Amino acid sequence: MKVSHRLESIPVSGIRKMFDLAGPDSINLGLGEPDLAPPEAAIEGMAHAAKTGKNKYGPTAGTPAVRAAVAEWFSRFGDMNAGNIMMAPSGSTALLEIAQAFIDPGDEVLVPDPGFVMYDPLARLAGGTPVGYGLTEGDFQPDVEDIKARVTDKTKIIVVNSPSNPTGGVLDEAPYKALSDIAADHDVAIVSDEVYFCYVYEGRHRSFMSNLDNAIVVNSFSKMMAVTGWRLGFICADENLMPDLIKMQYHVCASVNMPSEYGILNALPCLDEYLKNSCEIFKKRRDLISARIGEIKGMSMSPPRGAFYAFPSFDLEMSSVELAGELLKDGLICTPGTAFGAGGEGHLRFSYAADETKINAGMDILESAVKRLRRS
Repeated sequence: MKVSHRLESIPVSGIRKMFDLAGPDSINLGLGEPDLAPPEAAIEGMAHAAKTGKNKYGPTAGTPAVRAAVAEWFSRFGDMNAGNIMMAPSGSTALLEIAQAFIDPGDEVLVPDPGFVMYDPLARLAGGTPVGYGLTEGDFQPDVEDIKARVTDKTKIIVVNSPSNPTGGVLDEAPYKALSDIAADHDVAIVSDEVYFCYVYEGRHRSFMSNLDNAIVVNSFSKMMAVTGWRLGFICADENLMPDLIKMQYHVCASVNMPSEYGILNALPCLDEYLKNSCEIFKKRRDLISARIGEIKGMSMSPPRGAFYAFPSFDLEMSSVELAGELLKDGLICTPGTAFGAGGEGHLRFSYAADETKINAGMDILESAVKRLRRS
């Protein structure tokens, strides 16, 4: 059977390519997966739910008590209730469902370039046309003037990601307000991916949960609670959009993972303290990898303000794919910048979700390789 044209047009993830080529003993700074233990309360809540029979189909939008508790916890970012929340089987699935629910063939979707690897393919799979917009040099803010120039009467959605994967950029007040104004002026929706909201080291997180008239927000418990295998996220949106989102989700998965829901519910009361500790750990790792990269001649990077990714530039006479390949030969897995779009050329992405020992070992390989390549 021949694969569909729409799927055939989507390349394999550049992140996945690096993993497939890596040796078994490689230092892995390519995976965006926290190495921390989840909150004990989450594990206890999930286990108790499974043991007490909560293993069946649930409501498509999620268990009412969980939706209400999530809305209450996140109300620090905006006025919301359970009717604004739909639980989803991961943030990635939430993005898929939004694309399939609202993008028609011919619609244009503005996506950050460089940006998360799924934005472009999800727009294409829905029949839309992704249009990359630039980020400002150094601090990786959305380039507002570039976005204004790219908005047309076909533009349906502007995708925003803060804190950003891959850059670690955190949205400032001026571009936040400008994006909100653009959305209102042109009747365009903002889809805001905020899955790294809890890892901000300087400044603060600006959430579009306070602007649901013009925005849909995607979030996930995978990164914030180190439960990537649980596959549980959520969509926050205006209540008027919920019937369509719920209808879409029914045809994707019928309902979400019920034991995982109860794990989240049990952990929410202690989540602030857990996130405080997690953020401190990742900030120390951020400082370590920033210092190590800053010592390497030919590499340049301002310390990332959020998430757990470093996105340094390099001045070698080779592509990011070629440099990542050289590092892979030396036993270091990272991701070439072009895996995140053409705007990522000249950069590499390193994850500091790994511990300090792995970060130091990886930076030793990077330093040695760059010195060798600069001499050649």
